Amino acid sequence: MQDERRVFLGGMGLAGVAAALAAPVRSFAQAAAPRAMIVSTWDFGAPANDAAFAKGRSGGTLIDMVEAGVMVPEADPNNHSVGYGGYPDRDGHVTLDAVIMDDAGGVGAVGALEDTVHAISVARAVMEHTPHTFLVGEGATRFARDRGFPRVNLLTPEAEKAWRDWLKTQNYKPVANSETGTYGAGRPGTPGGALDHDTIGMLARDAGGRMAGACTTSGMAFKMRGRLGDSPQVGSGLYVERGVGGATSTGLGEEVTRTVGTARVVASMRHGLSPQAACEEAAKHIAALRGDAIKGVQVGFLAMDTAGRVGAYCLLPGFTYAVTDAAGKTRVEKAPSLFKA
Repeated sequence: MQDERRVFLGGMGLAGVAAALAAPVRSFAQAAAPRAMIVSTWDFGAPANDAAFAKGRSGGTLIDMVEAGVMVPEADPNNHSVGYGGYPDRDGHVTLDAVIMDDAGGVGAVGALEDTVHAISVARAVMEHTPHTFLVGEGATRFARDRGFPRVNLLTPEAEKAWRDWLKTQNYKPVANSETGTYGAGRPGTPGGALDHDTIGMLARDAGGRMAGACTTSGMAFKMRGRLGDSPQVGSGLYVERGVGGATSTGLGEEVTRTVGTARVVASMRHGLSPQAACEEAAKHIAALRGDAIKGVQVGFLAMDTAGRVGAYCLLPGFTYAVTDAAGKTRVEKAPSLFKA
């Protein structure tokens, strides 16, 4: 109840605070009309957005919403780069990374988490039940057990088969629009072909302009053990700032972390750029900085400001994102790109 009151009050000036304190706390559906929105990366963000909207409509806070939303792909065994069913590292271990953040500086993150389906919920527990912002590896997994999260073998038969097929060649090369990497040319989703899923990042806002975000992934398929991408790192995979907006990223994480990409997007918004212009500036900066090193590499940014304006931009064609309006209507959009191919 206190969290809902805090979210509702956040976008108000001082003159309205006293009256609001005396009024009953309104549900998300009441407070949202007419401008609250949810955005998330990729086509599979659409059902995630629907789950987030339903959580808000039932009275959930913004943090409740983004958690509930990204839990959908985390539990999908057919999504091979998020949660259960994610492809393992080159040693056969499925490791998960996640971060959750509100616009008041509340942050929780986990990296290289094992045997736990909902990394985003463990990240939230880090935020709410520890003095820290980030737990990794064995410590993150032990924390999950201590908090009562069930132990689950994340390596599905399909993912294990893909890993064993990859071991035959051990060819490792990230593919555009598939952060999980590939092991040769061929049909998407098959041994020797590109993989067809990616990280999910989500941003949600209310009518007062308060915001929260989440980002979760199993990272690159067949990565080196211990590799940590951009997704769980504040300022790289996700950044949210009160009074400004938020941003999330997707694609090859190493290129995002080199520039602290989402923090850069939000900083540009703070200094007056629209979400669209801010995403474009961040992507173009990576291209200028890295030159030929990013040939064939995908990086995408998705941003939303406190007024509900949305922007998205990527290096290569193919990045899509889902947008949900205040009425709960969801559509999938295609982001413009810097390069044609």
